[in-house]
Amino acid sequence: MRVLLLGGTTEARRLAGMIAGEVTVITSLAGRTRDPLLPAGEVRIGGFGGVDGLAGYLPEQRIDAVVDATHPFAAAISENAFRACAATGVPLMILRRPGWTAGPGDEWHRVASLPEAATVLPRLGRRVFLTTGRQGLACFAGLDECWFLARSVEPPAPPVPRRLEVLLDRGPFTVAGERDLITRHRLDVLVTKDSGGADAKLVAARELGVPVLMVDRPPLPDAASVSTPDAAARWLRVLRR
Repeated sequence: MRVLLLGGTTEARRLAGMIAGEVTVITSLAGRTRDPLLPAGEVRIGGFGGVDGLAGYLPEQRIDAVVDATHPFAAAISENAFRACAATGVPLMILRRPGWTAGPGDEWHRVASLPEAATVLPRLGRRVFLTTGRQGLACFAGLDECWFLARSVEPPAPPVPRRLEVLLDRGPFTVAGERDLITRHRLDVLVTKDSGGADAKLVAARELGVPVLMVDRPPLPDAASVSTPDAAARWLRVLRR
């Protein structure tokens, strides 16, 4: 069995490690990050060339199943995978970790997009912890009244906010470390995407009474989905029978 795993997430790496000894797994990475964490099995880096390119790749490489385990905000590749699998008849499963839910002590303000977040932000704070990824910084470039601490794995490209400090780092992070970062920089609002998973910065924000501006996920394509690597592995094993 040959499986194409659209990866780049912790869940994708876990799934690749689980199934690499049972099937031929090819993990596809977008190639936007230098020195990515590589999974078990084969790895290809770079795009497919849209829906048509992926629809051609699947039969060419004799792919028996596709698991879309990309980031919850990678809407374009998820839509391309859905359409390419529909066109070729290749089974598709979407693997997405659950999103976050606010709990007691949280002050969350949910918005549908980064541009909407930029509109709401000045009403919530002026010293901003921005963890939406380097590709989203342009949406905040015109907010000169705010000071930003932006954390990302790779340096951002312009346009970016005028009053910006960039922190290049890769998680996982600790609650103590996040609490120290927020306190040391006197940050009074956190902007993030609803990526899901364990997240120390949300715990630190709750403990310090810092409001969170939360960007909701884009909707999933109308395909089967699971929330854990174990469930995705079970689906693949059923297909092999």
